[in-house]
Amino acid sequence: MKLGKRNKKSAEKRRAVVVGAGIAGLTVARALARGGYSTLVLEGRDAPGGAVRSHRVAGLLLDAGAESFATRGGYVADLLADLGLADQITGPDPAGAWVQLPDVARPMPKGGVLGIPARPWSADIRRTLGILGAARACLDLVLPPVVGSGGSLRDQVGRRMGYRVVDRLVHPVVGGVYGADPADVTLAALAPHLATEVTKSRGSLARAVRTVVASMPAGASTQGLTGGLYRMTNALADDVEAHGGQVKVFTKVTGVSRGDDDVWTVATKDDSYPADLLVLASPMLTGLDGLEGLALDEGRPSTLVTLVLDDARLDAAPRGTGMLVAPGSPVDAKALTHSTVKWSWLAEQAGAGRHVLRVSYEGDRMGQWNEENRQRLRDTALVDAGLMLGLALTSARLVGYDVVVWTQAMPRPSAAHREAVAKVKALADATEGLVVTGSWVAGTGLAAVVDDAMTTARSLVPDAAD
Repeated sequence: MKLGKRNKKSAEKRRAVVVGAGIAGLTVARALARGGYSTLVLEGRDAPGGAVRSHRVAGLLLDAGAESFATRGGYVADLLADLGLADQITGPDPAGAWVQLPDVARPMPKGGVLGIPARPWSADIRRTLGILGAARACLDLVLPPVVGSGGSLRDQVGRRMGYRVVDRLVHPVVGGVYGADPADVTLAALAPHLATEVTKSRGSLARAVRTVVASMPAGASTQGLTGGLYRMTNALADDVEAHGGQVKVFTKVTGVSRGDDDVWTVATKDDSYPADLLVLASPMLTGLDGLEGLALDEGRPSTLVTLVLDDARLDAAPRGTGMLVAPGSPVDAKALTHSTVKWSWLAEQAGAGRHVLRVSYEGDRMGQWNEENRQRLRDTALVDAGLMLGLALTSARLVGYDVVVWTQAMPRPSAAHREAVAKVKALADATEGLVVTGSWVAGTGLAAVVDDAMTTARSLVPDAAD
C-alpha cells in the first residue's frame, strides 16, 4: 500500500473506511481511531465480530462461533492484554477431547499438531491406529525427504505416515477445527511454521512436530476468555467508538471506486462514503482495477447447533471436552464440544446438572429458515450428540437450543485461493490508500488473523501497539 500522500490532508482529519467488522477489521479500526483518523466501520451483518460473537440460549450468554484461540505466537493474548482482558484469559479443562472413529471412540492423542503425531509409536497412537498403523507411521522417521513433498496435506501425511493417520487423526482435526479437507489444503497454507520445520527435519513430520510442540509456551495450546471470547469483539468495538470511530451494522458494501483525486468512494445499497484510506477486512473486490473475474474461496459454510440440557449424567464428562469425528463414523456431525466441561467458568454459570453442548456440521444445514428446519436440526443434533457421548439424549431434558449458520468464516487456504489473494495484495501494495486484512488474507485461526491485523495496524499507525 502506497502512503506517499498520507500528509496531503494535514489540515483536516483523514477519513478511513473499514469494510468488515470482524476481529481484523475492528483491530485495524481501533488503531486508526486512536491514531487520529475519522474512522467508519461498515458491516453487512446484524452485529460486529464475524465468527466471534454471542447468542443467548436458555438464559446463558454464549459464544455463537469461535470460543478459543491458539496460543501460538502470543498474538491474541497480547491484544487481549492491550484491551485490559489479560486477567480473564483462561485455559480449557486438561481432560482433552476424544475422536469418534468408525468403530470406536478413543481419547485424542496429545502432543500432536493438526493431528500429526510427534511420537507415532506412543501408547495412545497405537490404541488409535492399531499396531500396524503405528508401525507404518514410524516410517516417517526414515523415509527420504522427497517422499510426500509438494502435495496436499492429505498426501504429504499419507505418504510419509500412512493414510490411516490421515483418516483417524488429521482429518478429524482439520475438518472439525478448520473446516477444511486435508485433500484441499497444503501444510504450508495451514501451518507455515510447521512446514518450515519439516524442511529443517529432512522431511520428517514427527520430528518437526516435536520441535514445534517444544517451542510452545507451557500450558494449553489453546485458551479462551472467562465469560466468552465474544467479549474481545465487544471490547474492540467499544474502543473504536470511545475514540470517535463508528461501527455501522446492516450496511453491506456493494462496491468501491477511486477518483482522480485519490479519494475512495465506498458504495452501499442506500448511501456512499468517501475515504482517504480504504481497509478491506472482508473480500470486497467489486470496483478494484485489474481484478475482474478473480475468484476467492468463499469458505465452507458450517452449521452450529447449541443444546442446553438439564442432565446430571453429563456431569461425568463421558468424552472429556468433546469429540472430533473421523470419516466413516456413525454420526453426521463433524465435531462436538462439551462446553460446560471445557470451560469451568461456564459450568459455574450454568449451575449443577445443566450442560451446554455444541454440535457442528459441515455446510448450511438450515436451507430455508423456519421453525420446522430448526427443530429438525435440533433433533438431529440430539441423536448425534447422544451417539458420541454414549447416552440417549432426548428433548425432554432440553431447556433451550439455537442454530447458527456461518459463511465465509473460514476460507479454505487452497492453492487457487492463495494465488488470488497474492494478486489482491499486490494491487494493494501498488495502490494509494488501499489495505487488505482479515481471515481471507491471513488464513484461518485467530492467531493468524490477529497477527496480520496488528502488523497492518502498525504499518498505518506506527505507535498502534502503544
